[in-house]
Amino acid sequence: MAANHAPRRRNRGFTLVELIVAMVILATLAAIAIPSYTNYVLKSHRTEAKSALLDAASLEERYFSTSNTYTANPLQLGYGVANTPVTVGTGYYQITNINPQPAVAPTALVPGGTPATFTITALPNPAMMQVNDTSCWTWTINSAGQQTALTQGGADNTANCWQN
Repeated sequence: MAANHAPRRRNRGFTLVELIVAMVILATLAAIAIPSYTNYVLKSHRTEAKSALLDAASLEERYFSTSNTYTANPLQLGYGVANTPVTVGTGYYQITNINPQPAVAPTALVPGGTPATFTITALPNPAMMQVNDTSCWTWTINSAGQQTALTQGGADNTANCWQN
């Protein structure tokens, strides 16, 4: 007696449905992971802006200690160029403005005079991906040590940028 058996079907790979399900899962994971990773990388590069401004401020103070004035010339601060912008560190940020204000001698209107001051500004380098970090766009430090950071729209975001 011969049994009537159906031929065995051999699985040799994945079905189209299985491949589509796997692709949907990978696409969902990528849609979540890539923006999160990009945001993390942008935040990690903010340290370069902080370091560059603190370094430039210390160089201004060193220059002031020998010249009794601040300078707007990056070459006099030890940078290799005479004009701004100065690309610093690994290039994610540029010092775009070094703005010294000379001391004003005492007058009848200002009996105590005003001391010399400076403000230094850094912005993301337009050639780098850091320009996508719009929440910490403009970084500044002044001679009093006041640190500020603005969003690309101009809103104050100092607490989030300088503290993190």
